[in-house]
Amino acid sequence: MTSVATKKSQLSFCLFSSLLLILLATLSSAVQAIKGHGLSSLREATVQDIHLAFKQNRLTSRRLVEFYLKQISRLNPVLKGVLEVNPDVLFQADKADHERYTHAPISLSPLHGIPILLKDNIATKDKLNTTAGSYALLRSVVPRDSGVAAKLRKAGAIILGKASLTEWSAFRSNNAPNGWNGRGGQGQSPYTMGNPCGSSSGSAISVAANMVAVSVGTETDGSILCPSSKNLVVGIKPTVGLTSRAGVVPISPRQDSVGPICRTVSDAVYVLDVIAGIDYNDNATIETSRYIPKGGYAQFLKADGLRGKRLGIVRDFYNYGSDTIFNRTVEQHLDTLRQRGAVLVDNLKIANLAEYYSSSSENTALIAEFKIALNAYLSELVSSPIRSLADAIAFNKENPKLERIDDYGQDIFIQAQATNGIGKKEKAALANLARLTRDGFLELMKKKKLDALVTPDYDVSTILAVGGFPGIIVPAGFDSAGTPFGICFGGVKGSEPKLIEIAYGFEQATKIRKPPKIEV
Repeated sequence: MTSVATKKSQLSFCLFSSLLLILLATLSSAVQAIKGHGLSSLREATVQDIHLAFKQNRLTSRRLVEFYLKQISRLNPVLKGVLEVNPDVLFQADKADHERYTHAPISLSPLHGIPILLKDNIATKDKLNTTAGSYALLRSVVPRDSGVAAKLRKAGAIILGKASLTEWSAFRSNNAPNGWNGRGGQGQSPYTMGNPCGSSSGSAISVAANMVAVSVGTETDGSILCPSSKNLVVGIKPTVGLTSRAGVVPISPRQDSVGPICRTVSDAVYVLDVIAGIDYNDNATIETSRYIPKGGYAQFLKADGLRGKRLGIVRDFYNYGSDTIFNRTVEQHLDTLRQRGAVLVDNLKIANLAEYYSSSSENTALIAEFKIALNAYLSELVSSPIRSLADAIAFNKENPKLERIDDYGQDIFIQAQATNGIGKKEKAALANLARLTRDGFLELMKKKKLDALVTPDYDVSTILAVGGFPGIIVPAGFDSAGTPFGICFGGVKGSEPKLIEIAYGFEQATKIRKPPKIEV
């Protein structure tokens, strides 16, 4: 006869065995779930997808970083979108995982634990170089994180590395190809294996090819909008001063802007929410911060965001000749905008449009501003092989093979070095740009009560650049040659909320984005 004590012992053992089996099954399921979230399912993963996988214990930041490192190892030798990888990236990933595991993250930002690439003209105070793609700045030491990098770190983002770019943000030479720099070589679009556009080429290439979750680029004139268009990704060129330029290798404080390049509008907006705001090392952000809405930008991710918006169509931007596929695709998108409730104001004219693109005023102003701004940036470095634009020119002459001077030259550098501050000529150029903006784009937007101007590809970039205006470009399709292109929505200063509603509404209605088919 079995004693009561024995029965209790047997019952306890059975209960323990059952609990152990349940625990092992749970662990096995968790392991299989993590394994199941394999390489294929991480491609095209959005920030929301990633955070859901974090929450469900199907993914860790370390696992995510390891995936992107494998993608970089496999694809970057051909695409050359990444200039260098942060040697501390796995440590950062483990730190993010620990914070999440202990329910004590330093940030509740959507970017917590998310890997991000920064264009190689955006300074980071870590083991990464900041060189604008040039050997002349290799091993230079920056005094601090750039304003943008500091905000990203505070949000818990993982700095995966530096993205390649057109060297010196395409301001060394008129002859250097888009996407080329001395340190990294020639970048390639993952869709065409050709011109990726620039200068934020690597930021767009890397996001498009799933070598990173999100990225940040910079624009002076077209350098976010163009590579985003040609690599079928989303780019936001913010109002000048909305995001800090402190610690960014400059061209012109009047036109330079830092913005996200991502696969979706929502991901780009999450990045914008983090990097926008006051930085006392960039005085322009103090005044421009008045445009930032209470509650941030993510609240404007509305699927019906097109409803009631007045969108201007200037047909001069729609002359793409006999490319029937391009033309038909664009017209279909205009129909979609109408169907989703937008009011299209068609056949508009910008009175001085031709002068925007024929005038030398922008170049006259930029080359003088570049010399002043670059010399100021270089003077603040803790240590550097060069301390001035003149030093950079001399370095290139002394290292012609490294920098391919015989092939590409440095004509813009030389033109800029010949300037002597903002004199009479430059002031006249700046006044002309202000006049063009006032009497052209702004006059049209005000007169027709437009929420945005809608243009195919990136051709509107100069108008947005010289006025300091924002623009968002969203994937729109492919032309007859198979080259991707986007649709750009541009607005007046501080109009990011409306542009986000419009861009997100268009993206959700069309969902054109598709990953490239890359054979390596």
